[in-house]
Amino acid sequence: MSIRDNLDISAYLVIGPENTCGRPVKQVVAAALAGGFTCVQVRSKVASARELIAYTREAAEAIAEAGKSDEVALLVDDRLDVVLAARAQGIKVDGVHVGQKDIPVDVCRAYVGEDGVVGLSARADEMLEYVKTADVSDVDYFGVGPLHPTQTKPDCGVDSSGHLIVKTLSDIEELSRVSPVPIVVGGGVKVADVPALARTGADGFFVVSAVCGADDPQAAASELVRAWESAAN
Repeated sequence: MSIRDNLDISAYLVIGPENTCGRPVKQVVAAALAGGFTCVQVRSKVASARELIAYTREAAEAIAEAGKSDEVALLVDDRLDVVLAARAQGIKVDGVHVGQKDIPVDVCRAYVGEDGVVGLSARADEMLEYVKTADVSDVDYFGVGPLHPTQTKPDCGVDSSGHLIVKTLSDIEELSRVSPVPIVVGGGVKVADVPALARTGADGFFVVSAVCGADDPQAAASELVRAWESAAN
């Protein structure tokens, strides 16, 4: 069974060097995994391609050392070139996460292969219509947000007029009901949000600052996972 068949997006970490308060990416990924996180995405808007490959290697090493290479998917945001270059260097990268304005998902699928993972974020104001009408056969999950305004991605959910469109819990509940693929929700998510979010039918939550910026990332990760599991079960 491939990791695509076994994909778990219930507790999804998004991480880049700008998020870790100066700590190594590998250290924070390891802490999140020890706290029960199930998926990792490397994302940076400041790192070069070579730096992104190095951070992806760090994340892959943390996953391997935790004995979770077959169960925790490692993705790279936006940069299909980094995914392919990292794979060429022997790094286990499972796939890519893109937006609707990035490389088309069918192209991503062609390059990451049938066993690879392709995630897609759509503009918040268009997501509901998109999931009802688009061909999603090449998509493994949708990233939805923001739940709240967030400094780690200030343009997330901005409409064509520049207004921020956040997703209400009722929006997420409807998306969960109609989406043909799993959805993971983020954007300023904190522990207090998790129980209500779990009850919407969403398949998971994603965070950056709540773990990467925490004084104790492992404790923060554990608290988030416990809150999700308590409400989802």
